[in-house]
Amino acid sequence: MFRLLSKESNIFSIPVYIFFLFLLIISFNILDFKTLGVFSSIITFCGFALGYFLFNAIGLNYNTHLPLFLYTFFVFALYPGSLDIGIAMSLFTNSFVMVLLTSNQDEVRKNSYLIIGAILAVNFLFLPTTWPMFIFVLIHLISTSDHISLNIFRLFFGNALVFGTYFGVMYLIGYHDFDESYIPYVEDSFMQDYYPLYFLLPVALYVLYAVMDHFANFNKKSPSSKFKYTFMLLFFLAQLVTVFLYMGKNYEYLLLLVLPNVIILSRALRFLKKYWMKEFGVWIIILTLLLFKLSTYVNIGELIRYDSNR
Repeated sequence: MFRLLSKESNIFSIPVYIFFLFLLIISFNILDFKTLGVFSSIITFCGFALGYFLFNAIGLNYNTHLPLFLYTFFVFALYPGSLDIGIAMSLFTNSFVMVLLTSNQDEVRKNSYLIIGAILAVNFLFLPTTWPMFIFVLIHLISTSDHISLNIFRLFFGNALVFGTYFGVMYLIGYHDFDESYIPYVEDSFMQDYYPLYFLLPVALYVLYAVMDHFANFNKKSPSSKFKYTFMLLFFLAQLVTVFLYMGKNYEYLLLLVLPNVIILSRALRFLKKYWMKEFGVWIIILTLLLFKLSTYVNIGELIRYDSNR
């Protein structure tokens, strides 16, 4: 399978994968067709679709089918059928911000911080726990911008426009009390039951290996590859902070990690020395995700205990 997926994709591949993902979602999930459910599903799918185009924009995976296939499989396994509007909007806005930051046109990247600031503010209003994205964008701005002060002003001004408009409208229509849900509190205690998260442990270990391997061979990488990988790692860490601090039992938060995870994993698979390792890695990822998907329908642990007691 790896040999087939390592072939170079073309411009027609992405729409095919998007359509295939759509078929998977409607086949294995019962969608909620209430007004908010439909809106949330549309926003979610737009965010997923933008993610496909980001692989070529970031340019770390050599335009092969592997990241497109893994991305489709990750989304299928982790998507519960319908999402809270906050998660849905976060997936869409994150993808949109990444499209702007990875644009091939210098003018778009340099002059988009006002728009990015507004997008981050909208993201925060829908899901306050996504505040690490602001830190990610700020670090990227400081490390890449020629006019740091001007672009920081644009970023904050974009925030202020959205926040000022939103809170001003809320005040005018009678909401005079501050809503404490806009303060993303961290839970006092962490989870005690990790079912079914431990089914994803092989993927987590593989990501850890991939990052360690990258830094072990850091001096062999080109300057462009080093910059892009660091950019992707920062994005991954921003999403990981949100997941670690606020996920709890809301496993749909894991969808925030899909894009950077797929880039890291597919790149690591490509650079494995032996073909059997690449093939084995692909199948381990697939089986791991299938187990996690199955665990959302049936309690595998209880089935095993029931069979052992018979």
